Amino acid sequence: MTIRAAANGIDIAYESFGSPTGRPLLLIMGLGAQLIQWDEGFCELLAEQGHHVVRFDNRDAGLSTHLHEHGLPAMGAAPPYLLDDLADDTAALMDALGWPAAHVVGASMGGMIAQTLAIRHPGRVLTLTSIMSTPGPSVAPPTEAAAAVLMGRPAEGREAVLEQAVRTWSSIGSPGYELDREKIRATAGLAYDRCFDPAGTARQLAAIMASGDRTELLARVEVPTLVLHGEADPLVPVAGGRATAAAVPGARLVTYPGMGHDLPRELWPSFVAEITKLTSP
Repeated sequence: MTIRAAANGIDIAYESFGSPTGRPLLLIMGLGAQLIQWDEGFCELLAEQGHHVVRFDNRDAGLSTHLHEHGLPAMGAAPPYLLDDLADDTAALMDALGWPAAHVVGASMGGMIAQTLAIRHPGRVLTLTSIMSTPGPSVAPPTEAAAAVLMGRPAEGREAVLEQAVRTWSSIGSPGYELDREKIRATAGLAYDRCFDPAGTARQLAAIMASGDRTELLARVEVPTLVLHGEADPLVPVAGGRATAAAVPGARLVTYPGMGHDLPRELWPSFVAEITKLTSP
């Protein structure tokens, strides 16, 4: 069941899995992605390991508040918000959940938000897991082909959006694992029906680009940290994961051959095992 919580002056939509008495674990999704990109099966695997899992829509995504009044960000203009604000949203959601602190897992832009949360609100983060992410956009720039996907013109109409999703994940997904086109179409269709807002994605991207490099600030992070990254990621190359792990004292880096910029089902057991090892007392 999706619930909306007032947080940091906006509403944030979230869903939970597992017992409320479990270890609190917050999942933060990436650019333009909705909470459903954290597959229910993956969330349930984490819940089975004793976590109380919450997945949510960032601002300008899904059923959370969209800042429509800001329109498309203008080239060279200051964006309406930064990753700092997205991290503050996350801390405010934790307040609404009654969580003084949580284990925090972020993927792609979600990893950037998770890193920023650990920097800005260190007492709120019990452990940090950064997946297929980077300390800054210039640290591990995308390949030319992946950049073209990222900056491409959004499709118009439901069927065109579904076809574009298949092309996108064919380009940036994991070459070492079979692409589940029907699953991609189904998830893209559900996302389209929940909310379709390309301008919101553009505002999130503007926030990433304007937020700079966190490398020096990550040296302050003192919580146990795990970095997971695909060795075949064309959108955020593995150098981004290596740089994140190098920046955080004591961070553990795990890389996966054949993994691109997605979360292959075949690797879920490994992801869950690594995260559980980190969060277990």
